[in-house]
Amino acid sequence: MAKRDYYEVLGVEKNASADEIKKAYRKKAIQFHPDKNPGDKQAEENFKEAAEAYDVLGDPQKRQRYDQFGHAGVGGASQGGGFGGGMSMEDIFSQFGDIFGGHFGGFGGFGGFGGSRGGRRVNRGSDLRVKVKLNLKEIANGVEKKIKVKKYVPCSHCQGSGAEGSDGVKTCDTCKGSGVVTRIANTILGQMQTQTTCPTCGGEGKIVVKKCTECNGEGVVRDDEIITINIPAGVAEGMQLAMNGKGNAARHGGINGDLLILIEEEPHPELIRDENDLLYNLLLSFPQAALGATVEVPTIDGKAKLKIEPGTQPGKVLRLRNKGLPSINSYGTGDLLVNVSVYIPETLSATEKETLNGLENSPNFQPNKTMKEKIFSKFKHFFD
Repeated sequence: MAKRDYYEVLGVEKNASADEIKKAYRKKAIQFHPDKNPGDKQAEENFKEAAEAYDVLGDPQKRQRYDQFGHAGVGGASQGGGFGGGMSMEDIFSQFGDIFGGHFGGFGGFGGFGGSRGGRRVNRGSDLRVKVKLNLKEIANGVEKKIKVKKYVPCSHCQGSGAEGSDGVKTCDTCKGSGVVTRIANTILGQMQTQTTCPTCGGEGKIVVKKCTECNGEGVVRDDEIITINIPAGVAEGMQLAMNGKGNAARHGGINGDLLILIEEEPHPELIRDENDLLYNLLLSFPQAALGATVEVPTIDGKAKLKIEPGTQPGKVLRLRNKGLPSINSYGTGDLLVNVSVYIPETLSATEKETLNGLENSPNFQPNKTMKEKIFSKFKHFFD
């Protein structure tokens, strides 16, 4: 099922400010919070959808990619293809808990689901960037690529916990597993309560007391991973796609980073790309242009026959509908534009010269007034 527009999900305009987006997300999160809607699967899906929308629109770089390329640019291709995959509840509470001022579950009397996580900090792995080269045919049809990436992956010995055995990790005594330390200070305005990240566990709420022998307590190791990338049709040079969760694994079982895929476009030997249109320069002989002909022109999928009408002039552009590239946002397909040029031979034999001299005074070989006016109107802006 196609993803909804993120602006529509949060109920804001496309020119909404960062503060407006944040307020809109907070309102949606309160409305659909699982503690307020126990057992309501639709409310839970709406809660996740709002968080996914805020994850993109609340980040200036992601928002820019989304505005330009839609869901495909931020890891949420509507037709699947390996990007996106949604956000888990753990992701939401760990990433956006601070938007409600500390404990996510404490913003409106809801305790259980959100409050149980408190202010615990969850580690996040770093993003990875790779470049993928595509030819025009791959861009036109979409393509699946398999790439080998050197990255941090969860340690298989400790399952990413960083601890040796089940007794290798314990709850932090300082924060009692909450990840935050609450302090109450007496001021002239009365008592004030502040929360800070627990200095003992660094906000994780747990401490590794017996380090894993394979990863030395980090929970991650360096390894190669084969990743399958499904690239949608219509991408362009310089476009950056994202695969959520395919970046470096995080320490101690945190949230994986993203894999960012930078698109590079291989030049075509005959066709030139102009956004979704393709350009081809067709060189005709003088007899072909004068008498008409049927010629072949290259397309992405092979060759196409093109009829040249008698008297075709140099500079004429012939259009082959829907022979260009598809739009990344499914707004149609471009055309193949064939620009006609006529080859004038640089050297002639005596017989050829005699033939042309015999035609020189023929009325059909003299540019008439109408033709001169057409040429002048085409280049008139150069002289204005």
